[in-house]
Amino acid sequence: MSKSSPTKYIFVTGGVTSSLGKGIVSASLGKLLEKRGLTVTIQKLDPYINVDPGTMNPYEHGECFVTNDGAETDLDLGHYERFLSNETSQANNVTTGRIYQSVIEKERKGEYLGKTVQVIPHITNEIKDHIKILGETGQYDIVITEVGGTVGDIESLPFIEAIRQLKWEMESNAISVHLTLIPYLSAAGELKTKPTQNSVKKLRELGLQPDILVCRSEHHLNSDIRRKIALFCNVERDAVIESLDAESIYDVPILMQKEKLDKVVLRKLSMNDDTDVKLSDWNEFLVRLKNPKSEVNIGLVGKYVELRDAYKSISESFIHSGAENECKVNVSWIHSEDINETSSIKILGELDGILVAPGFGDRGIEGKILAVNYARTNNIPFFGICLGMQCAVIEFGRNVLQLENANSTEINADTPHPVINIMEEQKKITDKGGTMRLGSYPCKLAEDSNAKDCYKKETIEERHRHRFEFNNEYLTQFQDKGMKATGINPNSNLVEIVEIPSHPFYVGVQFHPEYKSTVSNPQPLFVGFVAAAINYSKSKK
Repeated sequence: MSKSSPTKYIFVTGGVTSSLGKGIVSASLGKLLEKRGLTVTIQKLDPYINVDPGTMNPYEHGECFVTNDGAETDLDLGHYERFLSNETSQANNVTTGRIYQSVIEKERKGEYLGKTVQVIPHITNEIKDHIKILGETGQYDIVITEVGGTVGDIESLPFIEAIRQLKWEMESNAISVHLTLIPYLSAAGELKTKPTQNSVKKLRELGLQPDILVCRSEHHLNSDIRRKIALFCNVERDAVIESLDAESIYDVPILMQKEKLDKVVLRKLSMNDDTDVKLSDWNEFLVRLKNPKSEVNIGLVGKYVELRDAYKSISESFIHSGAENECKVNVSWIHSEDINETSSIKILGELDGILVAPGFGDRGIEGKILAVNYARTNNIPFFGICLGMQCAVIEFGRNVLQLENANSTEINADTPHPVINIMEEQKKITDKGGTMRLGSYPCKLAEDSNAKDCYKKETIEERHRHRFEFNNEYLTQFQDKGMKATGINPNSNLVEIVEIPSHPFYVGVQFHPEYKSTVSNPQPLFVGFVAAAINYSKSKK
């Protein structure tokens, strides 16, 4: 595609039911188009009124994914980055809250010249402007826009109307893909197309005719069913795409390629390309993933483990790093509140590695500290992320430095030994949304450290999401007793990484390395941690 060509837009909607996998299908399509030499990015439109997920309960929303530019976004952006080579930004996630906030700010400034502010045209125009931001940069050949929720939801109506208008305005430069469900009724022994027909009918009532249907199903769609769907949904026969339940989300690009989804999309966008794309690197990853040579058990100690999506990037990082090590990583989801002095051996004793996960607040904190202690004193590979790193500092302060009641001021504001303290710039902040230390920051690595061995470079950049930090007033004491600061922010002297060199693998990081792990570039610390767990597992035999 020439640089003078206009950016093409693909709008992805969902029907019948939620959780059909719009994000994975969008990411898979993006991967296939990217393999054809096109530059692709994916945007998520979320219908909730929260400005961003930063203040939302992880039990409700799952993980809050952070971009390089410090945006707190939907976890689907993590999928986009794991599949594609392009990083996302603030512009890749738009919520109803952000749209209304922007419109209200303009109204307060008098930009609407006293006119009555309405959903149409003001809200829909604002949505259209946000959708077009990425395309207008000139960086992308194709922008895929995923609409959260299900067609028919009241919350999604302004987004659907904005897309209807854009598709009309952009003519051949925009298409609509609708993801739907073909349920199987075991009593009748057949697949049912009526829910899909009704979903498309609802979409057409809103003025949007899908160009392509991606049909989720547990069973193959035969030619008769495909013909029926095409006839009653006003789509071409080859535009009815089968999406079977997959063993892994990483199988979906392969399945979509077999269905020729990318070729149909390009034809609909007048960008015909009949070449067969090779996914050799992706297939190699799948071979390693499905044919492990070893197996380890790693405990993820957290406080939101009931909803595993709260740690989505971590669990996916284990898949990437496991495949890199040709190892199957079995993750044990351990609630930190279940760990106490009497239960720790039973819960943690059979593990090959312990990861203490991020989080906020005092609930379950003592269980996390006990998990750190168990890993340290039993030489079990340990990896602490954000709050997990802070728990490692607290545990070491209490039990090695003998600092009685050492703690974080987040947990105990009156602790006599605030080994973890609130950052100076955070002390006067009262608004909670979007005010943490967010985004990518540099970190200089020490020689002869696990971090340096893993990254194989002197300076790295990783993403952050925190308000509290290692208290440098205690740094000398910690280093003298064997806990080394092996990663330092060169601009602020913030301690980013702590290690115990005498331990086989003991690494705590203030940043969130899981956000940058991808299929093609597994996160180095996770790769090193899994390798250490493999070695530990072998040593037990």
